[in-house]
Amino acid sequence: MGRRVRVAVLISGGGSNLQALIDATAAPDSAARIVLVVSNRADAFGLERAARAGIPSRVIDHRMFPDRATFDAALGAALREVGTELVCLAGFLRILTTDFVESWRDRMLNIHPSLLPAFRGLDTHARALAAGARVHGCTVHLVRPELDTGPILVQGVVPVQGDDTAERLAARVLEVEHRCYPRALELVASGRTETLGETVQVRDPRPGERLVLHPLLRE
Repeated sequence: MGRRVRVAVLISGGGSNLQALIDATAAPDSAARIVLVVSNRADAFGLERAARAGIPSRVIDHRMFPDRATFDAALGAALREVGTELVCLAGFLRILTTDFVESWRDRMLNIHPSLLPAFRGLDTHARALAAGARVHGCTVHLVRPELDTGPILVQGVVPVQGDDTAERLAARVLEVEHRCYPRALELVASGRTETLGETVQVRDPRPGERLVLHPLLRE
């Protein structure tokens, strides 16, 4: 395996998607290596996950800064300090400034718990149930300044069951999130994606490689 792409993961909480990325990038043939985990909360359990994996971490508390721009400047400095090449947002509960997002254009990934462009924003599972959606899921996408927009990389589909609650549905979506995010990161880190306008094209697709994960589709 050649040189691995240096990845930073930004978190605010438990970090279950961070754990999925840690596990995937631990494989010797992974194109990515996590070099830093940053949290805006000192009590985020994801920091413990990073410590267990031997990954350096930083706490940059947004409450210590007068505005978003100065917080983002500190965040950017921390990323540059370790030579970050790709950024993964994994439950990072801060809205980033346009300047920051544009500085990482096509190099910053996010995972959102819906099949974008449906159900942008919060409370996606309850909204999907209220709308009578037959399927729900998650989307890994490249980040743009407008919230929950950007070229789609990988999506995971979860059928909605008749007795679902928002919590039950969320748990099933989270399972597929843990499969989608590592797949999307590997695609980008391996240099096999090309952004054409607001869509992503995958070069040299591998046998059996899917950009949509669904329980009825074989891996």
